Amino acid sequence: MFMCMANIGNVDAAFSNLTTIPFNQGYSPLFGDGNLVRSPDGKGVRLLLDRFTGSGFISSNLYNHGFFSANIKLPSDYTAGICVAFYTSNADVFEKSHDELDIEFLGNTEGKPWRFQTNIYGNGSTNRGREERYRLWFDPTRDFHRYSILWTPQITVFYVDDVPIREVVRREEMGGDYPSKPMSLYATIWDASNWATSGGKYKVNYKYAPFVAEFKDLVLDGCPADPIQQIPAAEACAEKNALLATQDYSVITPQRRAAMRRFRLRYMYYSYCYDSLRYPVPPPECVTIAAEKARFKDTGRLKFGGSHKRQSKRRTRNRNRVLPDSDVTPY
Repeated sequence: MFMCMANIGNVDAAFSNLTTIPFNQGYSPLFGDGNLVRSPDGKGVRLLLDRFTGSGFISSNLYNHGFFSANIKLPSDYTAGICVAFYTSNADVFEKSHDELDIEFLGNTEGKPWRFQTNIYGNGSTNRGREERYRLWFDPTRDFHRYSILWTPQITVFYVDDVPIREVVRREEMGGDYPSKPMSLYATIWDASNWATSGGKYKVNYKYAPFVAEFKDLVLDGCPADPIQQIPAAEACAEKNALLATQDYSVITPQRRAAMRRFRLRYMYYSYCYDSLRYPVPPPECVTIAAEKARFKDTGRLKFGGSHKRQSKRRTRNRNRVLPDSDVTPY
């Protein structure tokens, strides 16, 4: 089922020299303390979901831009209804105008692969979801793979290993829809039975519990910021943000851009930019690529196979968002 994609991954060795930190130096439990198990070396954690609770952790600081990364291994076998999320947010501070950058892994029935989606919100723009959905070219349950979010004042880039899979360039027309306020880093595993698999058709089956997601080699490279400080975060973090922009992972080289193009042509199966029923006029950050657009119907889904419906769901920590259904058969 998983194709050999040597020309997708292993673009370069840029991510082999990242500075990681022990869990206790940068993070703390968020919920489900008993289901958060620290590794013996202190460099990682296991997040468990059982019939009583999920679990999660949060960064000790909020950051005004940064690079957030972890090696993650997902639960195997029957994982329908499960969502494993790695994301930044400030919803606890700005309840009605929060910013958010998401990587969400969506479980499946036994024998079918995990899928995942990325999303971006600014200033509470949850009614203008900017989600994309993808398959992977490997089995994310067999070994650890690195997933990363780069967030700068100019661009946001999502990475799988060293492959950039999505780039959002800030444009003036986006206004407050581009995240700009300090955010924390979160990682969670939780029961999303009402939407995650086939629009809620397949629920979490706790016969297979506990479900375990593993996180290690954690990276927090950004400017810690107080969201209510008197000095604007942009001023306080100007030097750190300038340094962030010079890091190797902040530069999309021609080789990386070619790898991103190959990934999106082969593994992206929904993009809001090509969903003309939802957005007759594409949002301002969308860049139409003819080869990508040719693969999709006006619903933003692939021309061959799959389904796309709108379904509301409740995110962890009681936050509502409206997302299209994620049940697409990407073959």
